[in-house]
Amino acid sequence: MKTKILSARQPHTIKLAAHALMQGELVAFPTDTVYGLGALVDDPRAIRQLYIVKSRPASKAIPVLIGKPADLESVTFQMGKYARIFADSFWPGPLTLVVPRSPDLPDALSAAATIGVRMPDHPAALRLLNSAGPLAVTSANLSGKSNALSAGEVLDQLGGKITIILDGGKCPGGMPSTVVDCTGAQPHILRQGPISLEQLNSVMN
Repeated sequence: MKTKILSARQPHTIKLAAHALMQGELVAFPTDTVYGLGALVDDPRAIRQLYIVKSRPASKAIPVLIGKPADLESVTFQMGKYARIFADSFWPGPLTLVVPRSPDLPDALSAAATIGVRMPDHPAALRLLNSAGPLAVTSANLSGKSNALSAGEVLDQLGGKITIILDGGKCPGGMPSTVVDCTGAQPHILRQGPISLEQLNSVMN
């Protein structure tokens, strides 16, 4: 397989990438944190391919990225109080919320009853998400290796294994998102990232 690097700044390349996703292919693209590798959220075969390409343990669920708040309806059936507050306060941005998983999502995405969901703050990512719809997205690197912050770094690790890399330059964040479990009575941080505990606490009251 030949991996194509396309400029993320051209509208027609976003359409090409969205079409590739709809054909069951994998696409890497920039976000506000690190480069992500995506598949359509309702395509079990493509989601399984994410695990294979990354050598990702099957026990690790894959988060979902959305392009607009209305897309939450296809991902979760219940957004609790704190999840809504955090989404309103920090989306789009580097915050992943763990919420109850919609039963309509493929089991290949998550064997658990929960799913992580985020809206990235990156124009190319949002254009792709709004063109293709919600995507199952994991970091665009081999499991256990460094996160990819540029298209070249994605190519070094995944070249020949995926169809398209959208080149949006270096990712501005460079750090994976903060992950917060919002399924209990009180939210708690599962992974510390750009959004701090202090920031989360500031909007909870």
